[in-house]
Amino acid sequence: MHELVEFAVEKALELGADYAEARFEEKNGTELVMKNGNAEGLGILADRGIGIRVLVDGGMGFASTNVLTKESVAEAVKKAVKLAKAASKVRNEPIRFSEEDFHEVYYEVKMRKDFRDIPPEEKLELLKKVEEEVKGTGVNVPMRFLRYSDWMWHKIIAHSDGGFVESYIPRVSLTYNLVVFENGQMEQAPFVQRAFSGGLELLEKDEPWKWAVKDVMALKRLIYEGQKPPEGKVDLVISPEVAGIAVHESVGHPYEADRIFGREAAQAGESFVKPDMLGERIGSDVVTVIEDPTIPNSWGFYLYDDEGVKARPRYLIRNGIINEFLTNREYAYKLGQRSNASARAINYNREPIVRMANTYLAPGDHSFEELIEDIKLGVYMVSFNEWNIDDRRYQQRYIGREAYLIENGEIKHPVRRPILEITTRALWSSVDAVGKEVEFYPGTCGKGEPGQGVPVWMGGAHARLRDIPLRRP
Repeated sequence: MHELVEFAVEKALELGADYAEARFEEKNGTELVMKNGNAEGLGILADRGIGIRVLVDGGMGFASTNVLTKESVAEAVKKAVKLAKAASKVRNEPIRFSEEDFHEVYYEVKMRKDFRDIPPEEKLELLKKVEEEVKGTGVNVPMRFLRYSDWMWHKIIAHSDGGFVESYIPRVSLTYNLVVFENGQMEQAPFVQRAFSGGLELLEKDEPWKWAVKDVMALKRLIYEGQKPPEGKVDLVISPEVAGIAVHESVGHPYEADRIFGREAAQAGESFVKPDMLGERIGSDVVTVIEDPTIPNSWGFYLYDDEGVKARPRYLIRNGIINEFLTNREYAYKLGQRSNASARAINYNREPIVRMANTYLAPGDHSFEELIEDIKLGVYMVSFNEWNIDDRRYQQRYIGREAYLIENGEIKHPVRRPILEITTRALWSSVDAVGKEVEFYPGTCGKGEPGQGVPVWMGGAHARLRDIPLRRP
């Protein structure tokens, strides 16, 4: 495929492109589904093709093909160049790319237990283990949906500015959706996922069945012991899971430069953030939010983005100050900066756009006990069942699933569905202490048109929010 990718770049330049980029992608994997103890299906993933992106006179064109011959690739290149020429005639402002340092690189994520060598029957044992452990609790769980998936993601990226990157990244995950029905009441742990970049050994070490049992027992306790949460202004401690969804939705998305400059307005929404807000305070001194694709074995892992730029940790907020946005080469140029390697595509037939990878609230210096010891009245929100945020990523709402009353520095009984409604600025300004330990939770981040759902981690440390409004359902 190296020759075909290089041919695509050369062909585009021959046809008049000022810049040309070709990206080969191949995915191979399996998926297994179990419902209520019954194996319901085996899916095989096999997909590959080449995407070509070009610039001509400041206009951009993109085309792709899954027919991997020179003839088909040449036709895709012609289409991309034609689209770029047409776009150049109607653009108010030409697209330019930032200057970067490029490399010729090969990298791969090693697997100690290569899932490609494991038969489906053995992978199914992971789902059976979750099933057995959940049933072994004695709790009535009438709906148990379990899914295992793995795939090897092979990419070759070449472009006319001199970059050439080849990578192999394996990804493996297990997802469960469990409904507990006890005492005439129903509670649900909807589509909880455990996921990594690496081999099957990572999933086995994580022991997702223990996470499932923990959720089931927490839901049972909520049914039998749950009470109404306090209302009005109280203190709130949020877990790494809740902190993760909050940083993803209220920091990561509004800091995407394409959204800030308006490209995403008709697709995924706008942003309350403006380009001149770099250096502005958005939270308290203890709030630092990091976006880091390079975390080993993370769900959103990569070392070079889909424009061939070397990845690094991005400090979106540093000590409460807006520090940088997520950029690709196009928007880095607009900002007079270098790209911080945020260009990602989910497949060969999608263009790379500005995306998150692994977004988290950086740790502080408090133990969990220190976070709660002086709270007279508050709530500890461990997980959530629902979140909502406006398309400018400013007004938001989180509804707790597992949550507990905090009274005089002690965790008490469960509380039902505490509701946090707050603005982004008020949320991060109210944080006065952050815990020491960081945890991550996987997800699929949606964006773009056609849609692109990319693997991400969300998480961080526990955080304490002072004197914030809490509502009941």
